[in-house]
Amino acid sequence: MKIFKNKEEEENGSVVLKRYKRSSNGDISSHFIAEKHGSIRNIDEEEEDETVDYELDANGDMIRTHGMHWIITAFCVVGNQAGGGIVALPSAVIESQFYFGIILVAVMGFGLGFTGYCIGQCWVLLQRMYPEYRKHCRRPYAEIGYRAMGPIVKTIVSVFIWANLFGTAVVFLLLASKNIHDFMKAFFSDFDVSFCIIVLFVALFLLPITFLRSPEDFWWTVVASTIATCSAVGLIVYGTLRDYDTCEPHRTMPDFRINNYFLAFATLTFAYAGHSSFPTLQHDMKIPKEFSKANALGFAIVVAMYIPVCLVGYLSYGNSLRDSVINSIQTKWIQQTINVTITLHLILSLTIVFNPLNQEVEEYFETPHEFGIKRVIIRLSVMVAIVFLAELCNLLRQ
Repeated sequence: MKIFKNKEEEENGSVVLKRYKRSSNGDISSHFIAEKHGSIRNIDEEEEDETVDYELDANGDMIRTHGMHWIITAFCVVGNQAGGGIVALPSAVIESQFYFGIILVAVMGFGLGFTGYCIGQCWVLLQRMYPEYRKHCRRPYAEIGYRAMGPIVKTIVSVFIWANLFGTAVVFLLLASKNIHDFMKAFFSDFDVSFCIIVLFVALFLLPITFLRSPEDFWWTVVASTIATCSAVGLIVYGTLRDYDTCEPHRTMPDFRINNYFLAFATLTFAYAGHSSFPTLQHDMKIPKEFSKANALGFAIVVAMYIPVCLVGYLSYGNSLRDSVINSIQTKWIQQTINVTITLHLILSLTIVFNPLNQEVEEYFETPHEFGIKRVIIRLSVMVAIVFLAELCNLLRQ
């Protein structure tokens, strides 16, 4: 993107920026005028009137007047990944003969962290080259695909992102509901509420938060999710070490099976899954180019949580470790406290899973950016669809 600036423009404090239309790569006649403080005003009356305050640094990168700090974004990266997979990770590592698995945890953390960095750099380039992406963008991941390879890839990316987020939302909703149901049965013997009702309760609890526009509006939920996950990790390590003297003498390792390695790889991939939300998080940052810092810190925290949990699980339980490390811990109150913290993580993380999904659907139906009845109807419909599939999965399981 070239910025044309002359003495006359310097005197009146405005800079003319070339504008590009999303439907084509060509330059069109209408222009944006960016004032010194960076407020964009669209001259074309046919376009939606939206003002975004920002400044450009020496490299042409955007600095918004408000937005998430990169440390907050790092917590969002952690909350978006860790938690759901952490309870199954120790079992997967042990099934792959531990040493291979623990190396894979570190290698995949570095590799997938690098892919997160690459995605962040792609979005920085788009915002630098195309001023329209400095406004609110509902599906930044798809726009990266569009600018890289055209409209067909944009559609493919949107479909994959939608499927990934929809499936993740269903799984998280079922896991959170199951944990709540099991917790109530463990402490209240006369508890007799259907699992289907619990699913509805969790969905209704989440619904008001899903009406918020973007992560910038509910960042506190993801930070709380990260705190809950860190608490769960601390309790898992404590509970597992507490069982060491009792369980270690009976520890064995599983026999070598090649399919266990593929299963471990699949579990690790799920444990690091979260990239579909990264561009959405980055777009809501005060300084989007600092996503590289947030990404590096986020993945470092995730790896720092995963390795100790896998290590103590191997030292204490070995092959006796069940699918979930929580079920192997012998102390009941520690078990249930971990269940509560993991459940909090799942419920709060659902907010960041729902948001890119909702924005994808809103973009398809050309819903206004402002809060209104259309947003309520669309996001309520998405929630109903997810609850329906969750209830259907539960019925099929029974």
